[in-house]
Amino acid sequence: MSNADRPAAGASLSAARRSREVADTVGGPVVDVLVVGLGATGAGAALDAAARGLSVAAVDAHDLAFGTSRWSSKLIHGGLRYLASAQLDVAHESAVERGVLMERTAPHLVRAQPFVLPLTPLVSRGQAALAWAGFRAGDTLRLAARTARATLPAPRRLSAVETRHLAPALRSDRLRGGLLSWDGRLTDDARLVTALARTAAARGARILTRVRALELTGSGARVRDELTGEEGVIRARAVVNASGVWAGDLVDGIRIRPSRGTHLVLRSEHLGTLPAGLHVPIPGETNRFVLVLPQDDGRVYVGLTDEPVDGDVPDVPDVPETDVGFLLDVLGSVLEVPVHREDVVGAFAGLRPLLDTTSSDRPGAGPRTADVSRRHAVLTSSEGVITVVGGKLTTYRRMAEDAVDAAVAARGLAAGPSPTAALPLVGAAAPHALARVGAPRRLVRHYGTEAPAVQALAARDPRLAERVLPGHPVTRAELLWALRHEGALDAADLLDRRTRIGVVPEDRAAALDTVRDLVAETGGTSGTDGTGETSGGAAGGIDGAAADRG
Repeated sequence: MSNADRPAAGASLSAARRSREVADTVGGPVVDVLVVGLGATGAGAALDAAARGLSVAAVDAHDLAFGTSRWSSKLIHGGLRYLASAQLDVAHESAVERGVLMERTAPHLVRAQPFVLPLTPLVSRGQAALAWAGFRAGDTLRLAARTARATLPAPRRLSAVETRHLAPALRSDRLRGGLLSWDGRLTDDARLVTALARTAAARGARILTRVRALELTGSGARVRDELTGEEGVIRARAVVNASGVWAGDLVDGIRIRPSRGTHLVLRSEHLGTLPAGLHVPIPGETNRFVLVLPQDDGRVYVGLTDEPVDGDVPDVPDVPETDVGFLLDVLGSVLEVPVHREDVVGAFAGLRPLLDTTSSDRPGAGPRTADVSRRHAVLTSSEGVITVVGGKLTTYRRMAEDAVDAAVAARGLAAGPSPTAALPLVGAAAPHALARVGAPRRLVRHYGTEAPAVQALAARDPRLAERVLPGHPVTRAELLWALRHEGALDAADLLDRRTRIGVVPEDRAAALDTVRDLVAETGGTSGTDGTGETSGGAAGGIDGAAADRG
């Protein structure tokens, strides 16, 4: 096997490695840091601690990116929205972290995405002027964050002809033109989490999926292996609770105010060719838009909502018809041919783990969730557990750094400052180097410098070159790679996290037997209900979403 056919050294996650490391960790020697939750922030914290030379165990009751971290808009925002609400520190932090991802740590997974804001009769000239000023301010943020112009082009005004060229589905009647802006766009949010976990593993972190934290203390956790049912204790000098919307279930005194963000999934033929995404203004709002997000797999996402979730948080939040209707109504306000309910082939919703900072006796009272600050917080419980909550996907690295800083300081761990702002993730390389990788562009956007290794699997076995599903680009070689090197254990891991086949229930059902057969051939697991999802419904369906849970 040539070097091009190999995964990054030490970065392979597999069922066999998981079994060994669970046995070595549960009831084993004390580790420096235990991280609970393997969404973006938890995986980022595991990498941050391991990169400082600390011994690390990281657990999740489910899979990598099982919850909120796979249900985002797949955008790495530069903080423009936070300028409008005078949250200058949050805006600058977002712009800095966007630049880190695009230029240093994950340029294979994050690239520039153009967006068009169509100037329809529903957008007054005053609103257009305000939006243009915002885009110019966003470009100033880019400059302040020292992100290169080559990475993110400048915003500009578009004629009506240019606007229709970038978004042919727009209604042409009385279209005045458009505003073109740029932001960061992830190939796939779950793939970012996978890359974080694998990079942490390459530095010695033990990444233990299907291990549920039952009880936390400042010196470790009582856990249960969800595959065997066996319980035990992981001892640690410091414990970081990064379980997102479930953080309050593990640590007393943490109040989370969940907010539901819903996306619709359409086939691209419903909107035609989309060289750019769309910002569609929400009537009555000055700083909120519905986003139209073309994907590499022939689908289009339309989102998103920002609605409070009251009461107990379910494992699999429903997508209510009110969200579907709202998004279709806003989208229809700018289209020549409206999208109908029967054109929606899937939907998903994630829960933002916003920190409830209200002083009211009624949790959740106060401003609407759309107006709640996206600042993150690092809190220390009376028992010494470090909890990190709030924030957003773009700033996961800074959240992880702050959490590990707090753990190091509180427990007097021997560790220096975080190196992760300059630490490339598995598969990363400079953009000019990625352009020379000898593999199809789609594979490079998913696997970076490891793309030739994935392609080599298909070259050695023609069966692996076959697509899993007609009309969808994912091949069997990618599934085998995920089982051998990316920690996938069952069909749900493959369909719903390592690939995005599962966001369309019809596609998921059509691919399921093929995927199960491949899992069986490689000795994987069958999952909790034969699919790996909880009984609430298939991930990616109309009710398929869940939040990260430790």
